[in-house]
Amino acid sequence: MHIPPYENNNKPIIDIENNIIPNIYFNIIKLSKGEEFAICLKGYEICIVPATGSIDVEISNKTFKNIGNRKTDVWDGEPECIYIPCNQEAKIKCVSRNCELFIAGAKYDKILEPFVIRSNEIDLVQYGSDETKTHRKIKHLLGQKQSQKVGRLLVSELFTVGAGGWSGFPSHKHDTDRLPLETKHDEAYNFRFRPNHGSALQLLQAENKDQGKSFHIVNGSTFCISNGYHPVCVLPGYEMYYFTILAGYSQRPLVQFFQPVHEYQVDLIPGIKDMVAKFK
Repeated sequence: MHIPPYENNNKPIIDIENNIIPNIYFNIIKLSKGEEFAICLKGYEICIVPATGSIDVEISNKTFKNIGNRKTDVWDGEPECIYIPCNQEAKIKCVSRNCELFIAGAKYDKILEPFVIRSNEIDLVQYGSDETKTHRKIKHLLGQKQSQKVGRLLVSELFTVGAGGWSGFPSHKHDTDRLPLETKHDEAYNFRFRPNHGSALQLLQAENKDQGKSFHIVNGSTFCISNGYHPVCVLPGYEMYYFTILAGYSQRPLVQFFQPVHEYQVDLIPGIKDMVAKFK
């Protein structure tokens, strides 16, 4: 499902128990310096990622200071984030001139410990190539390094390297729990482009269909994925970013099932296997 960009006024874009991807929560919060926002989700763990700006976060009478250091856009420096367990109230305060925050959530009912990930602690993987039009960089915020500290939530930022090309290819899906071949994970994206009038085509093809559907993705688009193969292609001349949320049903590690007709390209595109290994 494509959700075109709109002014959400700090209200959830994907609320809890969404009818398409019930395991995921997503909100975009915009604050000016000194403004505050409080959030507490029952049964959902969350991760707060400043797209721009800096925040202080108070939880359980402990304050985590100066999270986030990007000033202009998501290309301006490395990301930071804070993990908030389910059922715990987080009080967010903007300490920069303004801020835009991504709040990602996954259904989970065990209360863990909050923690911050600084820019020097993110897990980076680069894969693909210019020759195969698949050159990409993924910055894992909640990835393999945090596997023992979170429940079912995976959060990352994906950037194109260069302008134009494909992402999410070879086409893959993760809509069925059938280990060791595949796991069921809901997924959501929020897209940005540089320059911001860029756009992309998000494809979605059901397993039992010979043809799929395409969606015109623009700056600020949100896309929900509950099933099917889902590669995306950005127009030539534009860089693409998308904020990625994954929430597992039976486990946190993601097992992707590559579309059989394209699976052989896993061995032709550099770094695909390393990329897959980080979603754990």
